[in-house]
Amino acid sequence: MTEAEERDPRPGEVKLKVERASICGTDLHIFQWDPWAASRIVPPRVIGHEICGRITQIGAGVTGREIGQLVCTESHIVDPEDPDLQQGLGHVARSTRILGVDVDGGFAESLVIPATNARPVPPGVPPEIASMMDALGNAVHTVMAGPVGGLTVLITGLGPIGLFAMKVCEALGASCIIGTEVSPYRRALAERMGASAVIDPSSTDALCAVLKVAPGGVDAVLEMSGHPSALELAISAVNPGGRISLLGVSSQNRVEVETNEIVFKGVTVQGIVGRRLWETWEQMEHLFTHLNLDVSSIVTHSMPFTEFNEAMSVLASGEAGKIVLEF
Repeated sequence: MTEAEERDPRPGEVKLKVERASICGTDLHIFQWDPWAASRIVPPRVIGHEICGRITQIGAGVTGREIGQLVCTESHIVDPEDPDLQQGLGHVARSTRILGVDVDGGFAESLVIPATNARPVPPGVPPEIASMMDALGNAVHTVMAGPVGGLTVLITGLGPIGLFAMKVCEALGASCIIGTEVSPYRRALAERMGASAVIDPSSTDALCAVLKVAPGGVDAVLEMSGHPSALELAISAVNPGGRISLLGVSSQNRVEVETNEIVFKGVTVQGIVGRRLWETWEQMEHLFTHLNLDVSSIVTHSMPFTEFNEAMSVLASGEAGKIVLEF
């Protein structure tokens, strides 16, 4: 922890007084200074990209934002003139800079960001949940990349985003939600949250277990783990004409799969990244205001920001859902 210089917002920017921040796995990678972090981050850098706070200053030319307004952060900062953004592909825009990675983030008492990245918090959503909207958006993007209402869904990997996806599927009326997870802590959390079935793929034949719950197979697979075996399971378990949505990032860049099975089943395989700008944010608002989405059970720890060392240690242990820092 150190003193960092504050600055006023430039044209098109707003300044926030940070109220809550939640910790992402990316923050842990940076905190541990693993090879990815060492190759990507140029110190000094204020980290943290899952933030909510109140606007204290507004830069010139900003409209639609007010002093005192509670906002959360979209972590992907995209040049407004980027052709990808203008074609509706802002989530994969090549000009993207990431809050807390490429530019200073929000594990600080104040934060300056582009006004478009300060997203108004839906009415009734408390600050601790608002701080997680960026991560929740990953789950919403993945779930809503295809239909789930009345369908059987398999979620492979029940970390925080997998758990978010479970609650989003529930809100959208999925008929059966099956999860796979190796962590006993997270399996227990998913069971308490109402999953139809939770399977430990490290101790059982996961495909047999899935087909026992869903004898005909599943309609959609949301892959959140990045583990090669999860992709193999997805291809085997998904119904003909179903979809596999991949959000999990594998530590192995090359994974062997049965491509013929994908072809002959007519399966749609989707790569998912970030949040669609700004469609996913509109979907999240609808989920909260019209479908009573409740993700509060995923917050398992809340502590003062001065205890960040302990927070990172808890996250590294795997014995946590989402950890929220209080400012």
